[in-house]
Amino acid sequence: MTFRSLVALFLFAASFQAHALTVTDDAGTAVTLSAPAQRIVSLAPHVTELLFAAGGGDRIVGAVNYSDYPPQARSIPRVGDNKSLDLERIVAMKPDLIVVWRHGNALRQLDRLGELHVPLFFSEPHTLDDIPATIDKLGVLLGTSTEANTASNAFRRDIGNLRTRYATQSPVSVFYQVWDDPLMTLNGSNTVSEVIELCGGRNVFAGLKPLVPTLSTEAVLAADPEAIVTATQGATKSERALPSLETWRKWPSMKAVARGNLFGIDGDLINRPTPRLALGAAALCEDLAAARVRRPK
Repeated sequence: MTFRSLVALFLFAASFQAHALTVTDDAGTAVTLSAPAQRIVSLAPHVTELLFAAGGGDRIVGAVNYSDYPPQARSIPRVGDNKSLDLERIVAMKPDLIVVWRHGNALRQLDRLGELHVPLFFSEPHTLDDIPATIDKLGVLLGTSTEANTASNAFRRDIGNLRTRYATQSPVSVFYQVWDDPLMTLNGSNTVSEVIELCGGRNVFAGLKPLVPTLSTEAVLAADPEAIVTATQGATKSERALPSLETWRKWPSMKAVARGNLFGIDGDLINRPTPRLALGAAALCEDLAAARVRRPK
């Protein structure tokens, strides 16, 4: 290779590094693009929302089932769901970025996606702070940082206002019911539990080790929470009945039952780690404020 060729190669590499877009995803892996992503496949409903928030909704060429928000997302071609992906269709879409749900998509199929040599960004927000951080990172990969920063800062502001408003309120003990048969809840290592704390609540099962512990009815009765909360029907409709709180009325001596503190919140607002979680948090905070008012004088 001649000296002139070496110089040209060096200048090309320097130019690439100067214009490369690099962020670190939730798996701790550096994701680098040579130019802003133009054809994106979203492999989780929350990812679709985050991409729209970051200013890249019109660049999503494929999405999984239940990607229903904002309304424009419903017309995006489908590539499967969190259990089974249509890999051939994904390949045919010629994406330059695939955003995946690290623990929601089938791991074997994710390995196959890795063989395509298309950059993968793993999204797995665990805290409220992770949500705006992810929007900002996607904004970098899309070249839409201005729009992404506007959305992320709005979320930070809304959450900050709620935190300030309820910081001095007396604690309300809360049982968050994920499912009724078997009886399941969430421990303290998730955004839902963080929202409960944000609203001045206390997750009575926060200290359990499994992320989604299975409980006995007796354990809930012994905890005797002041409020019981569950997610109501969102986009992910099930053929089974939704988790019901009505069964708790069999124990009228429970604080939550005696005081009428059985609350349901739209599952898409409380369970999806997206900007709409601020709306779910506001709703939960109002419910817990009502629980305080209903305490015996």
